[in-house]
Amino acid sequence: MPKPVVAIVGRPNVGKSTIFNRIVGERISIVEDIPGVTRDRIYSSAEWLSKEFNIIDTGGIEIGDAPFLAQIRHQAEIAIDEADVIVFIANGLEGVTSADEEVAKILYRSEKPVVLGINKVDNPEMRDQIYDFYALGFGEPYPISGSHGLGLGDLLDAVIANFPANQSEEYDDEIIKFSLIGRPNVGKSSLVNALLGEERVIVSDIAGTTRDAIDTMYKYDGREYVIIDTAGMRKKGKVYETTEKYSVLRALRAIERSDVVLVVLNAEEGIIEQDKKIAGYAHEAGKAVVIVVNKWDAIEKDEKTMKEFEEKIKAHFLFLNYAPIVYLSALTKKRTHTLIPMIDLASENHAMRVPTNVLNDVIMDAVAMNPAPADKGVRLKIYYVTQVAVKPPTFVVFVNEPELMHFSYERFLENRLREAFGFEGTPIKLIARARK
Repeated sequence: MPKPVVAIVGRPNVGKSTIFNRIVGERISIVEDIPGVTRDRIYSSAEWLSKEFNIIDTGGIEIGDAPFLAQIRHQAEIAIDEADVIVFIANGLEGVTSADEEVAKILYRSEKPVVLGINKVDNPEMRDQIYDFYALGFGEPYPISGSHGLGLGDLLDAVIANFPANQSEEYDDEIIKFSLIGRPNVGKSSLVNALLGEERVIVSDIAGTTRDAIDTMYKYDGREYVIIDTAGMRKKGKVYETTEKYSVLRALRAIERSDVVLVVLNAEEGIIEQDKKIAGYAHEAGKAVVIVVNKWDAIEKDEKTMKEFEEKIKAHFLFLNYAPIVYLSALTKKRTHTLIPMIDLASENHAMRVPTNVLNDVIMDAVAMNPAPADKGVRLKIYYVTQVAVKPPTFVVFVNEPELMHFSYERFLENRLREAFGFEGTPIKLIARARK
């Protein structure tokens, strides 16, 4: 199920980013730095009382040269469009300002749940100063201190209390759900149209669980698929067209609802940092990934071109070394027939289960061939391995001391699993756990 989205909104200099960083920096947050992933600082995943959610810091969104009031209005509009719950931050030291009232008017019209946090209330004596904020019309204001972490628990309690009820997806498990993500103008919509128009039968348009999204269901070679809406298929507004950062925000829900994520690149423009940021979210979500190089017809090629481009992709996307690469042209429909079989392969590997006896044979052979190095005279011992989950395949490795499982040895074991079972197109997870 897609995680709820929480947006932190407010006028400039009220401490939005401080609060965001406080939530992310403490163990409230589930944040993992993965080599090769360029993180976008305006978005993260978080957890409070076993409730997972995505959090957006609109203070990290830049609107260029927009005027002061226009800037905060744009930020509020982004939150309205993307969020399930909005956290409205004001400054307790300055009281209610006209800019606060401007944001409040926009949020009030949105009919979204709004939790009001009054920042910079650093000591109990200041709590009497928050009552003026009742006038904003959002009920009880919560006094907090982003710099000291005070009051965030009460604030987050109110946030998760406003999460929407779980919505069930109506698709059978046999139906593969895939989405296309990438920067604006890489050809996502053109590729969708090319797929649907080439020997495909569109069954119906079904309203998705995401606001404004339309899931397109179609058949290919007798099998059913669902294309999940992404940025290129949603309504376009002037705000969204001003910066590429919004492509990340609009792709988040599509990624979470997908079995397979197609990371679409523009062969003409090559690879830029934004491509890595967007792809990083698919990887961190544990989704199967296929890299699609679009507009392949538009570049001059010789016998070395494809190999050279593949080397660039591998160098930039170190964290997606498992993802297959498809070269095609949505415009001419050349090689588009190669895409669906690769989606099938990635989906099957994403849901693969390995028999426990075969799994342990592979791991024990790998350990015998390359024993773990000793650390301060103590050597890692692996007793047995079991698969505990799929989508992505997840394995628990029972050992004598989990802290002895060095990253490099974990990577060695992962490589052996890939050599033995393939797993092309899917990340796999290894969890070291002490044997009791």
